[in-house]
Amino acid sequence: MDYAWYLFRFEGRLNRARYWQALLISICWMIFLAILTIGVVLLLGGTGPFNFSLGIEEILKLFGSASYRSLSWVNAPVLFFQAAGSVLLLWVFFATSVKRLHDRGRSGWWIATLLVFSRPFDQLTDWLPDVFGLLLAICILVLWVWGIIELFFLKGSRGPNRFGADALAPVDTRPAWDQQSEIEMVPHKAGPPPVWHVKPGYE
Repeated sequence: MDYAWYLFRFEGRLNRARYWQALLISICWMIFLAILTIGVVLLLGGTGPFNFSLGIEEILKLFGSASYRSLSWVNAPVLFFQAAGSVLLLWVFFATSVKRLHDRGRSGWWIATLLVFSRPFDQLTDWLPDVFGLLLAICILVLWVWGIIELFFLKGSRGPNRFGADALAPVDTRPAWDQQSEIEMVPHKAGPPPVWHVKPGYE
């Protein structure tokens, strides 16, 4: 498998099993990064409790001065690993989700509908009147349920679509046709000049 394409590129199609596998790989990376971060902090003399999380908020912390004012040099690896891990996992999420949407025959831009109402946009419900806030919360819930079903549970479109070949189609492993390997020249000792004909077994 081409893991560079599978996890980091946006073209092509990805079936359900490979999408679930990408989720499992991401969870393993999160666990590894958490253990690595805790280990580095302990080696530098830091103490718990440890709070390790990944997400867009962790990336935004790099651009906020408040994150640095209260940060000791011992706990600096936490900020670094959280930001780096968040970038990596978000990239994998976007790349695999776009390919999964392609497998469903949908444009990868549909993923934007899940982001528009994610944090901090879901906090709009706190600013709106109770009735409108409730309606918006229901719309967000329905949108997320649709996204989960679409990405994780529904089959891809059958046959090739505008994004590529069927992700479940069998791969043709036969060697490419080589014309020169199928013909031979048989010289004649007498008579007309040598002629070309198809080798026995290729007819």
